[in-house]
Amino acid sequence: MRFQKKSKRNFAFMTIITSLVILASETALAQTPDLTPIAAALAVGIAGAAAAIGMAMAGSAAIGAIVEKPEIFGKAFLFIVLIEAVAIYGLLVAILLVF
Repeated sequence: MRFQKKSKRNFAFMTIITSLVILASETALAQTPDLTPIAAALAVGIAGAAAAIGMAMAGSAAIGAIVEKPEIFGKAFLFIVLIEAVAIYGLLVAILLVF
């Protein structure tokens, strides 16, 4: 139980940090034309890292839950898809910055 609280807190922290970095890269770094590629790289890299951390936590929990109850595969799959959306959002922000 203690580990789960720590994991949820870490996931929330990484999500907040990712959101702040994406917003900062979109606003502050994109104002200077020379730093736009760096802003795009930060958006993709940090969003991808946060998605990977979230995927590691949720994926292992989902596999354990599916082994115990196979009928919850749909719910577990939905959680994995929602985490993957974080990486896709970072990619979309980078595309918007570059073009």
